[in-house]
Order: sequence, then C-alpha cells, then structure tokens
Amino acid sequence: MSRGFVKEDDQEEVPIVPPRADLPAGATNYVTPRGMEALLSEKNSMISEREAIDLDNESERRIAVNHLNAKLQLLNDRIRSAKVVEPKGQPHDEVRFGATVSLKIDGSKKTHSYQITGVDEADIAHGKIAFVSPIAKLLTNKRVGDKVVLKLIRGDRVFEILDIAYDSK
Repeated sequence: MSRGFVKEDDQEEVPIVPPRADLPAGATNYVTPRGMEALLSEKNSMISEREAIDLDNESERRIAVNHLNAKLQLLNDRIRSAKVVEPKGQPHDEVRFGATVSLKIDGSKKTHSYQITGVDEADIAHGKIAFVSPIAKLLTNKRVGDKVVLKLIRGDRVFEILDIAYDSK
C-alpha cells in the first residue's frame, strides 16, 4: 500500500532495544551452567511480562508487546548460540573459563577474586569478568604462582595468581 493512504496516527514507532552485552564477532558464546540458568530465567520472566501486559489503549499495548518481542529475539539468539562449559571438565591447575581466580594486584596484601564467565554473566561488582576482557585473556592458561602484567596508560598492573577454583555448578 502506498504511504499516501496511511494515516499519521496509524504509524507505530519501531522499538529501540539496547543491545545485549558485547560478544565480539566470531567469538563463541561460552556460558557457565549458572549463566545458562540465568538466561533461561530471564526468558521466562520476559514471556510472563509480555503475557501480563494489560493496557486499554491497543496502540500502546502493541508497542509494549513489540518492545518485549524485540528483547526476546535478542535473548533467544544469545541462548541459541550459547555453549555451556562445565567447570568440572576444566584442568583445575590452570585458569580457564569458569575459574574463580584469587589474585594479588601490584603486590598488595589484599586478595581479589574474580570468576571468568560469559559476557551476559559478567558483573564486576560481583567479581565476575567476561572471558573476552583483557584481564581474563591475560589470566587464561596461567597457574598458581604465575604473574601477568596488564599494560595501562598510567602504568603496568601486575597480577599474581594465588589460587584457582572451579565451582561445581
């Protein structure tokens, strides 16, 4: 139909949906078992939210449903591409995906712990870093006692690996 026959009021805005956490092109979407559980739980929550939309205005309802459908599409794509990595299958004497690594930074007495996770699971406030992050890449394949150097503009940071642990779930 020609655009000349469409009323201005009938045009709906295309929902703008923020992208999910960045996964570099060509990178495998590794997730921990907990990460996959979280993705599936998020999907169920979105479906429930979509089903619970109760707006009297049909146009507003369609916009809300379209927005949730767009978010669900991104989430479903991420779930389909996910490759679950079982921690128990990792070599426990090396840092690999799923490891929780205890470190000293720059010789500090304070110990920091970070788990290497999938991009959707990463949350630095909870000690979870994405496997594609510079620190995770430096730590991967290292062992207890190894030191790695992260080159920064303000100077180098030295990370000493104190312990490597794998969560059973």
